Amino acid sequence: MTLHVELLLPDRKLWSGEAGLVIVKTLDGDIGVQSGHSPVFGILYPGSLVRIREVPGNDSPGDVVRAAVRDGFLSVTDDRVSILASVGQLASDIDVAVARADLGAATAQAGSPSAVEESAEFRYARARLRAAGEQA
Repeated sequence: MTLHVELLLPDRKLWSGEAGLVIVKTLDGDIGVQSGHSPVFGILYPGSLVRIREVPGNDSPGDVVRAAVRDGFLSVTDDRVSILASVGQLASDIDVAVARADLGAATAQAGSPSAVEESAEFRYARARLRAAGEQA
């Protein structure tokens, strides 16, 4: 069985389709959702990487979609997964040079090392790089 997954932004649907597994990080920790999962409502960890994967057990299960989200919510009900994000970008749409520049700007703006880690812009830039397969 599969999940129906929607990745939604305030102004548009970023991605929608069928998948076997969704992996996201919430404020309560990482969560993996497969068909039959109990209902869940969670707050996404700022600067999260969303991974939507093929059906487990497939010969080559891999990421169908990777996306970076700034913040938002996760809802799971009856094999439907909705990820509602304020800002997000699919890995295929990420300009790595822009994401690196944004990471540098967020680091410079924060000033202190502890403030950098708390910055939502820093976390989102880092998530964009991770979604694109880059080290951050």
